[in-house]
Amino acid sequence: MQKRLLGQSGLEVSALGFGCMGLSYGYGPATDRKDAIALIRAAYRRGVTFFDTAEAYGPGINEEVVGEALEPVRNQVVIATKFGFVNGVPAQGLDSRPERIRQVADEALKRLRTDRIDLLYQHRVDPNVPVEEVAGTVKDLIAAGKVKHFGMSEAGADAIRRAHAVQPVAALQSEYSMFWREPELEILPLLEDLGIGFVPFAPLGKGFLTGKLDPKVVFAKDDFRSSVPRFQADALAANQALVDLVKAIAFEKFCTPAQIALAWLLAQKPWIVPIPGTTKLDRLEENLGGADVSLTVDDLTRIEQALNGITLQGDRYPASYQNLINR
Repeated sequence: MQKRLLGQSGLEVSALGFGCMGLSYGYGPATDRKDAIALIRAAYRRGVTFFDTAEAYGPGINEEVVGEALEPVRNQVVIATKFGFVNGVPAQGLDSRPERIRQVADEALKRLRTDRIDLLYQHRVDPNVPVEEVAGTVKDLIAAGKVKHFGMSEAGADAIRRAHAVQPVAALQSEYSMFWREPELEILPLLEDLGIGFVPFAPLGKGFLTGKLDPKVVFAKDDFRSSVPRFQADALAANQALVDLVKAIAFEKFCTPAQIALAWLLAQKPWIVPIPGTTKLDRLEENLGGADVSLTVDDLTRIEQALNGITLQGDRYPASYQNLINR
């Protein structure tokens, strides 16, 4: 697989990473540990060198799985993890106090079976802790050799600028896909100006852009989409025009809708590295095939015009989640 640089940080990763969250958290019961480890290793064998996890995914469980899976190839991969919640539990609130950041980093190093974290993100901006203090704490961890690069997640423009002035931000991780294009308004221009890489999570629209979700689907209570307005039956039905568009393009390109969604993201900027996740080997292979799909300038122009003609329905988060977003 081709490699990409995350902005001006010098951090080189595979063009597509692997978002490991869903193996342990968010989409229902956790994947069997042995199966999860096998899938992560399969991703590596297929060219993936960028793996994303977080303290909050479990909490701690996903880091343990990622650490065990990648221990044999640790020096050939880039591992990203995150801090920022009370006890690593989002429902308990935000916590980016310096002492907590240091604690999370030390615990993550043990769970990940490594002596350094390649990319340490602040999972969500904490309004109770100045972002300069957060960046300064990570700067100290970098000086100590425990962390290589600093990242932020779902941060707004002001927070990014302020943090970057203290410790250069290597990458921002936020949601971005054909299903959620808000970053195009302010965030992408800012990242380009500052030389910061962008790591879109949910690049397949949390499954929507695969074209495999029945509009009448009923999500299990332990699947976080069950509480997301955009995934309620009326919104799913209203938004099918987007799925139809992606399917039509996929048909023309002899590939799948998921591969079109990923190819579209890769074509936006050379410093964008999506991190699709899955629990199945066939889906992993399908996703990685998205890096081989080429979209021409004419293709992209036509897609852009079509997207601009589609008005999507439903908020991307319930209010409790949206309150954590720094915009």
